[in-house]
Amino acid sequence: MIARMWEVRASRGGFDELLSWVCDRALPELEVLPSHVSSEVYSSTDLRIVVITRWRNSPASLPAPPENLVARSPHVWDFTPVDR
Repeated sequence: MIARMWEVRASRGGFDELLSWVCDRALPELEVLPSHVSSEVYSSTDLRIVVITRWRNSPASLPAPPENLVARSPHVWDFTPVDR
């Protein structure tokens, strides 16, 4: 299992539109892929959106968001479970 965390900060005034883009356009493209397991979306009061997707193998990337909606490019990290 691989968890991919994708985080982006919205431009001022672009938060609602960026959140809609993530939920209505970007995630549906990933959620139909055979190796996709689950997705979660989080938001914060400082205009950040975090998406955590889980994959059986080889995680797919979210498409690039519309440039006018973001304050900076998204950051992406992959994680794997730790047996303890």
